[in-house]
This record gives sequence, C-alpha cells and structure tokens, in this order.
Amino acid sequence: MSECLVTGLRGIEIGVPDLESAERFYIGTWHLASVARTADAVYLRGTGAAHHVLTLVRSERADVRAVEFNVGSEADLQRIAASVREHGGEVLAAPRASDAPGGGVQLDVLDPQGRTLRFIAGDARHADTAEVRDRPVKITHVVLNSVDVAVAQRFFEDALGFKLSDRTRIMAFMRCSSDHHCIALADAQENSLNHIAFVMPDLDSVMRGGGRMNDAGYPIEWGVGRHGPGNNAFAYFLGPFDFVIEYTAEVQQVDDTYRTGGPDDWKWPPGRIDQWGIGKSPSDRLRAAQKSIFFRAHAA
Repeated sequence: MSECLVTGLRGIEIGVPDLESAERFYIGTWHLASVARTADAVYLRGTGAAHHVLTLVRSERADVRAVEFNVGSEADLQRIAASVREHGGEVLAAPRASDAPGGGVQLDVLDPQGRTLRFIAGDARHADTAEVRDRPVKITHVVLNSVDVAVAQRFFEDALGFKLSDRTRIMAFMRCSSDHHCIALADAQENSLNHIAFVMPDLDSVMRGGGRMNDAGYPIEWGVGRHGPGNNAFAYFLGPFDFVIEYTAEVQQVDDTYRTGGPDDWKWPPGRIDQWGIGKSPSDRLRAAQKSIFFRAHAA
C-alpha cells in the first residue's frame, strides 16, 4: 500500500495482574488521567486529543492486548482489512462499533507475527488539549521486538503504508505521521513488547518526571540521554509488572523529504549509546524486562 491510511498511533491496551495498583501508579505517579472505568478495565488519557491512550485490563499475567491506531474513516478500515489479508495478516472480525469508551468503529487484525493491531475511526476526541508541565501528552511510539524485522517491516509498509525513517544495526523506525516514528521494530529472539514511550511537553518535563519517579521509588533505568534516530530526549523506567515505559520529548518531525538513514549513519564512539553520552547505560533489569512482556494469544 503506497498510501498510509493510518493517521496516528492512539495508544495501547495491556493486561495487568493487579488493576487497582496499576491504576494508582499510572494516575498518581506517571501522571495520566482517568476518563472511564469498568469492573475490569481502566481507560487513561494524556493531555492530548485522544480519548484514551492507555487501557489497563484485569489479567492473570502481564501482557499486551492490542496496539491501537487512528484511521480517517470507516471506508479506510475496509481498505486496511483487504490489504491486511493480501499481505499475510489475519482479520479477526469485520469493522464493528467499538464497545470501549470513546466509541467509534474498530478493526482488529493479527500481523504475520501474531501481534494484535487495532484500527479505530470516528472515536471521540478531547477539546481540552493544553499541555501541562510534567504530564504526558500522548503515547508517541511503541517498540516491538521481532524475530524477523524484515517480515514485520514489510507488513507495516505493504499492508498499512508505513514508511521507514531509519534503520540502525538493531532497529527499524517506522512512521505513519509527521513523528519520526510511531512504531519501531527491534531485532530480537522473540516477538514481544520492548517499551512504550509517552511524550512530554518539553525536556524540562522529562527531567521533572524523572525526579518524581525517583522520589516514588522508580529510578531511571536508562538515561537521561538523547537518541540518534528521532533526536528525542529520553528517560526509561520499569513500571508495575515490568512494563518498560519511557518519558520522551522533542521528537523529530519529518516529511517525505527526510532522507532514510542506514546503520552507518548511526554509530557512536566506543562506550556511548546516545548523542549526549552523559546518562547511565540500560540496567540489567531494564534489558531483561524489554524481553519479558508478550502479546496475549488470540483464541481460535
């Protein structure tokens, strides 16, 4: 598909073994806001327009239920469904009215490596979108581990119309909007979740958020630093149940004139793994957690 019908990343739905403690963390410590709650799910927003960016679902184990994207129209959902079938994915159900808060019409598909991707058209949007210091705006990207990045990249490009922004030695950065990437695919020995990145209003908010997390007993596990691809500042943490979460800011904005980089464009001096080289390297705890959360298997 040469045209990208996806207008942006909306968020992610995850399963958590203790819904109440996860809710307290993501509201009281991570600084999202609750917009809806049921007996078994909590829906959280940032300060941006998306109705909700993080859904917490009561679960027997930590897992990922779906990565969610916005689409411009219901007709585009039909086009995506046809393209997914053509390029090796599976449509789980025809587009249907969403039963989640925020409404809209949704399409759930499986990619060729078993990840559930959800596409939503016509959902509710918030009008009160003023940025607030030290509060996340939205989820700006999700990084997925892949046993075969070439297969995953081909699906995002051919089935969904995503474009490659950069390919490093270990990761392919894919975009569907002006953000440098909303999905990144990491070379790995498993198909799993690597991390979830929440964009903050500015660098000062990343630093304040890092201090607040540290005060709450969640130390920075990697950073603070500045990535190469995307040029974004970052600080990584381990949230409840070992979900790797990132505060980031200043994500590079690109268009079709952007020159796609390759591994030779993203090399650092020995011992350095970001542009600044001042923050601590990823902890062993972080590296282990980046491989520990899997997508929930879809029942046949």
